Amino acid sequence: MTTASEPALSVRQILALERVLAGEPEVVAGAGQLDRPVRWVHVAEAADVGVMLSGGEMVLTTGVLLAGDREAQAEYIRSLHRAEASAVVLGLGRAFPAPPEVMRRAAERCGLPMVVLHRPFPFAELTEEVQSRLVRRKFAAVSLSEAVRTALTGLITTGAPLQRLLDEIAGHSACPVVVTNLAHRVLATAGERSAVDDVLRDWERIARQAGGSEGDGWVRAELGGRGERWGRIVLCGYRGDTATGRLLADRAAEALVLHRMLGGPAHSWEEQSAQSLLTDLVSGAVPARQLLPRARAAGLPVNRRTFVPLAVRGVGGAELARVLRLLGLPGLVAELADGVTAVLLSLARDQDAEALAAHFATRLRTEPGGGVPGERESAAVVAAADARTGWDDVPAGLREARHVADSVAENPADLDLPAVVRLRDVHLRGLVRLLRDDPHVQSFAERELDGLLCGADAEAELLPVLRTYLATGRNKSRTAQLHHVSRPALYRRLESIEARLGVDLDDFEQAASIHIALLAHDAQQR
Repeated sequence: MTTASEPALSVRQILALERVLAGEPEVVAGAGQLDRPVRWVHVAEAADVGVMLSGGEMVLTTGVLLAGDREAQAEYIRSLHRAEASAVVLGLGRAFPAPPEVMRRAAERCGLPMVVLHRPFPFAELTEEVQSRLVRRKFAAVSLSEAVRTALTGLITTGAPLQRLLDEIAGHSACPVVVTNLAHRVLATAGERSAVDDVLRDWERIARQAGGSEGDGWVRAELGGRGERWGRIVLCGYRGDTATGRLLADRAAEALVLHRMLGGPAHSWEEQSAQSLLTDLVSGAVPARQLLPRARAAGLPVNRRTFVPLAVRGVGGAELARVLRLLGLPGLVAELADGVTAVLLSLARDQDAEALAAHFATRLRTEPGGGVPGERESAAVVAAADARTGWDDVPAGLREARHVADSVAENPADLDLPAVVRLRDVHLRGLVRLLRDDPHVQSFAERELDGLLCGADAEAELLPVLRTYLATGRNKSRTAQLHHVSRPALYRRLESIEARLGVDLDDFEQAASIHIALLAHDAQQR
């Protein structure tokens, strides 16, 4: 029996060949089955030809041994059907000057395409034409298979990321490529951006309906190993023949399974998908509206939702995702640069966004891996932007949350922060961080702190003391306690700082100037 992986021509394609058209073919039965694949063409006049077939053949006959025997004619068609032949072509002539009605009715009942040729036609020409085309197709399929396998294996051995493999697959298939988990959630895509967006725009319906029919150009291959399936790859709207599409999908599936096995469990494809989406949202490189289909296909609820952008320090992405699952909060998690992890919560409109964000932050501190209670240095810092009800406002919210998280990154350990830090909580520190790249601010910071920055010993010993002293509101007792020194020892260090900087720290304006300069210096260092 012919399989989808074997190169084949369809009955329709063979009937459209120039040599066949010269015989004036007419489809008299089974017109709805013309897309059946033809693996081989077989010329046979034997009445029991069915026993000689293995499936997928187009049988050519003049019916000379069937003329005059109506039962033999019907049985001939039934035997072809049982052998899973693709079609039967009857050359009209001395045996059958017109299409035999018995054979036509039997073929229609069996769903077997039956074609008659109204003009004399040398069957040898047809077999030669079709066989040569099938051989060329088979050779081309083998060459394509090896080319795809070689390219993908080369990428895997060089440590290429998943996206690079999918881009290669999309290049060979010339159609959008989608990788999903078993729940149809999109993990990765490749192909022309506009075509991919068209597929993702209504992904849930497409995946469950059209995605199940390879006849519509949707070719799927399962992903898994060791008896367990964990996803699938889909060629969406492949325009070539099904056999070639199946071959491409199979080669792609083999490569993706190998890539996942060698890549290890450090970052699952689900995590990579979320990271790619949130990174694009934060960067603003892609308009938010264009990313909406990706978010929906990734399983994030987006219709009539409230979005809460968060940025977290001190807790890894895996732990954050685990806490989200424990709390039943839908959202995406992605580790960004500089130790910041972005979290985007998607809440129902009637839910209290601030209360749920605070509950999430509190749970982080009480869960194993979320910080040690009582040790501020180890606790998670959760920064949040105000909730957004429009998807287009999400990127700005994520950038605001990250800005807040970065603004408190240099905070002394004793600086009290709320469970969820917001823009209103970072005050001057947040403003200075926004201006940190301004040349005037950089020059001001160097000028004000020059006495402490010119020597490594002073910067290592005195700068931390100054930072704590100013952050605690010039509280000498608290500063001495945090640095584990006596009050007299602290006084000597403060006097040394004042002497090096040429300022009086008891003067509010001078102390404020030094504080601003120190905030700018710390922001620049980060």
